[in-house]
Amino acid sequence: MERVFELTVNGERCAVTCEPDTTLLHVLRHELDLKGTRFGCGSGQCGACFVLIDGHPVSSCDTPMWAAEGKPVVTVEGLAEGAALHPLQQAILREQAAQCGYCISGILISAAALLARDPHPDERAVVAALDRNLCRCGVHQRVVRAVVRAAEAGR
Repeated sequence: MERVFELTVNGERCAVTCEPDTTLLHVLRHELDLKGTRFGCGSGQCGACFVLIDGHPVSSCDTPMWAAEGKPVVTVEGLAEGAALHPLQQAILREQAAQCGYCISGILISAAALLARDPHPDERAVVAALDRNLCRCGVHQRVVRAVVRAAEAGR
């Protein structure tokens, strides 16, 4: 039975009418028109659909709306402040760390969560934080370098 769910997405309160088991990913992409979060595997294993819920990276493809209700959600679109890109987004561009770009929104979310809890991670911490994000293009080294450089720029 459909019902109204209220949540805050990228700082804006919104209400969505859907079934309780509708995935957060579906709502973000099809109801709120936020296309940056990608559908990858559909089972929470690849990281393409990661968003921040209460500051933690969560797979939105297997998160039902009832679990996200009333919580702050940040998508890759919400990392930027207006026209100013997040330092991670700038670093990814500077390092040319996105090849096909499919996985990069989830990687940015995982990296943002890392920098929020550890503003000065070393390479090992970055690798560990991005462990759940799969990239078929093999740009992991460039991504790790970009995250480390973004952290250095924030010092």
